[in-house]
Amino acid sequence: MISARTDTADTVRAPGLVLAVLSLCGIVVALMQTLVVPIVPLLPHLLDSNPVDTSWVVTATLLAGAVTTPISGRLGDMFGKRRILVGSLTLLVLGSLVCASTSSLIPMIMGRALQGAAVGAIPLGIAILRDMLPPKKVVGAMAVMSATMGVGGAVGLPIAAAIAQYANWHMLFVASAILGTACISLTLLVIPESPVRQPGRFDFIGALGLSLVLITLLLPITKGGTWGWSSSLTLGLFAISLVSLLGWGLFELRAAAPLVNLRVSARPQVLFTNFASIAVGFAMYGTSLAFPQLLMAPESTGYGFGLSMISAGLALAPGGLVMMALSPVSARISAWRGPRVTLMVGAVVIGSGYTIAYSTVSTIWQVVLAAMMVGAGIGLSYSAMPALIMGAVPITESAAANGLNSLMRSIGTSTSAAVVSVILAGMTVTVSNAVIPSVDAFRATFLVSIVASAVTLTLAWLIPTPRRDSRRSVDEQLREQSRADRVQKVDDQVHG
Repeated sequence: MISARTDTADTVRAPGLVLAVLSLCGIVVALMQTLVVPIVPLLPHLLDSNPVDTSWVVTATLLAGAVTTPISGRLGDMFGKRRILVGSLTLLVLGSLVCASTSSLIPMIMGRALQGAAVGAIPLGIAILRDMLPPKKVVGAMAVMSATMGVGGAVGLPIAAAIAQYANWHMLFVASAILGTACISLTLLVIPESPVRQPGRFDFIGALGLSLVLITLLLPITKGGTWGWSSSLTLGLFAISLVSLLGWGLFELRAAAPLVNLRVSARPQVLFTNFASIAVGFAMYGTSLAFPQLLMAPESTGYGFGLSMISAGLALAPGGLVMMALSPVSARISAWRGPRVTLMVGAVVIGSGYTIAYSTVSTIWQVVLAAMMVGAGIGLSYSAMPALIMGAVPITESAAANGLNSLMRSIGTSTSAAVVSVILAGMTVTVSNAVIPSVDAFRATFLVSIVASAVTLTLAWLIPTPRRDSRRSVDEQLREQSRADRVQKVDDQVHG
């Protein structure tokens, strides 16, 4: 039997504190994505290796996050979302300690993989908010929590750059271990365990199959530029991924308790939202790669600004803060017109930001403005997606559904990283013996991101309008579950 959450929701007397703790967890987990960015050029020297091998320090985090996010969501639905959240944060701390204590490549890759495995904490946090908060606060809280995915990366870049520049590089991981430990402590003190569960057997075969699909898909995407896009290894992995996807899908459709409920995922509202998530993730990563390099390009190019990594990070940090600041606005738009409209507005704002960047970035403030507009659009879009997902899936599958949605964003960012990197590496100029992207390369990346925002808008338009807004559907599910539990209790007493 699945317990109702109504009584528990009433006992959460400080929903703001619950949201604050979960948001902190989301920001800390998202920090792991940009933690090593300032030291990536130094890694071959620091780890006594070569650039090809040290690139796995970044790739391992990406792959581990993609694989574990849907799995942690399913485990949360089965065994308790707070329990799995604490487990995810524990992996982050362990990975940080491993990285902080080594200067060798293999342990560093292992530690970074453990850090990446914690990414599932964000969809778990969104699902906890749905379970624990009063229905009238759920939409706004989910918007804030979802925005942490972008906020952590944007704010973490200048912080990580400052630590790397003024302290030993191992302090990056010491700091992340401390933050992770603080998140675990606060979670145990503040967050009650959600009683909403879906007991059953864990789908190990489905988990292994999905892992194979994702690894063979994301590896050639992230390594295609190094291996060669037409190489037998790249094409072979893509082929394995496609075959594995078909086989995994057939198995999941026949499984009694599948890892991913494909029938629910095929509902138009869920399907088009997940497709839109890929496009939004693709559009977002343009700011992470192109804007910093544009700001740090030498002034002698005629288009660069010659900023340091710290200065460039500080210039782009407002874009991350705007994501969080617009969360209440996103919730109000969703309450007024529905989360589908919020997603469409977000896509338009993203496209507008990149249009400014494409048209004119002759001063730093114009770059900052463009980045803030993109950040605003990402914040609106990311905030709308959980509401769309939650309004279309059973409450007992909320963590798994949000985990899958987060996975779609990761696929989008991974694909964007590959495409944008190819563009920036393929269109270059040489300045003082340094090879840097040309102004045409930057414009090309902005144009590609404009196209991605247009695709997002189209997919959002295709999402069917639900009969009720997401907040009411959540509330009705809770009421129905509560009534079912009361009937079950009476039946147990009568037949006891």
